Amino acid sequence: MKRILLALRCFFNILFHGALSAGVLAALKLARREAAPVKPAASKTPSDGALQVLAILQRDSRLVDFLMEDITSCSDEQVGSAVRELHDQCRDSVARYFTLQPVIDGVEGAFTKAPPADPNAVRFIGNVPATPPSGGILRHKGWRAAKVDLPAMSPKQDSAIIAPAEIEIE
Repeated sequence: MKRILLALRCFFNILFHGALSAGVLAALKLARREAAPVKPAASKTPSDGALQVLAILQRDSRLVDFLMEDITSCSDEQVGSAVRELHDQCRDSVARYFTLQPVIDGVEGAFTKAPPADPNAVRFIGNVPATPPSGGILRHKGWRAAKVDLPAMSPKQDSAIIAPAEIEIE
């Protein structure tokens, strides 16, 4: 009968107070633990996203390895064949995590009016007068990220590590 009463005391302590009382803890021969200090989450910086994209390109296509390699002694054919595969892998990675759209969907080399909504969406080049004109010859369509879908980073992950070193055990 004592156990039933103790069980009921536990139930009502938790129901109404959210914790067991000192008397119930003593009856159960338990001690209250101190709460572990909560470690504040590391704040994210703008460079974390850039480093994450670089890490993805390294993981999927070994882009950083290619860029850091000295290719001066390689023939144009060797570089060309390496770049073709690298290009395909990088494009697939970008398409997986980003939806890109042209800023101006026009024909390069044709006269185009600048979109009035966002002055930062267009950069005038060449002989630009003091007051920017309403349009000119489209030399580059530009790119806009319509959607970014990067995977969440682990809180334990150091964003500065682009690719971990690899040590083989034989």
